[in-house]
Amino acid sequence: MKAMLAVMRRDLLLAMRRKTEVLTALFFFVIVTSLFPLGIGPEPALLRKIAPGVLWVGALLATMLGLQRMFAADHADGTLEQMVLSPTPLGLLVAGKNAAHWLLSGLPLVVLAPLLGLQFDLDAEALGVLILGLLLGTPVLSLVGSIGAALTLGVRGGGVLLSLLVLPLYIPTLIFGAGAVQAHISGQGAGGHLSLLAALLALAVFFAPWATTAALRIALE
Repeated sequence: MKAMLAVMRRDLLLAMRRKTEVLTALFFFVIVTSLFPLGIGPEPALLRKIAPGVLWVGALLATMLGLQRMFAADHADGTLEQMVLSPTPLGLLVAGKNAAHWLLSGLPLVVLAPLLGLQFDLDAEALGVLILGLLLGTPVLSLVGSIGAALTLGVRGGGVLLSLLVLPLYIPTLIFGAGAVQAHISGQGAGGHLSLLAALLALAVFFAPWATTAALRIALE
């Protein structure tokens, strides 16, 4: 666990030296979600209807911006090989990198989402469901995305291939996350959607580091 925390701390410190990469994803999220109210117009009913999908798609795309860099720098400077040769299980080190990625890419989106949700005329309860859904869903995006980042490591044109691999796997998270807010707005209750998001998170926490580890070993052979 100390090694995992050390990897997470290292990634966070390195990210603080490259703040533009973190801020780029945040600005992208803000700009994409803000363009829809400006383009559609001030129709409250329509804005409330499209809000869950717009906010979740924006969060999904913003998370993807940093996926390709999750292992690329460590692969280029030889750190990744040292992690593989380390006596610490590689899965724990990968989990540390996943946690750092979520803290840099997912958590800021959770914090910004309520402010952006006000543009879509969402009430306080709907914003609460949105926050809870993002807290459950954005870690899934980071964990599943790490598998794609490992599979495309060192591949020419890996960004496009990464999108093709990861986007279909993101669809269940997108459906249940946006559906939770929509179900709450329509009065049907968001409990079922949030429970499915929690189940996806449990599966991702258990399987994603193992799958990412296997993909990294293949990429380094």
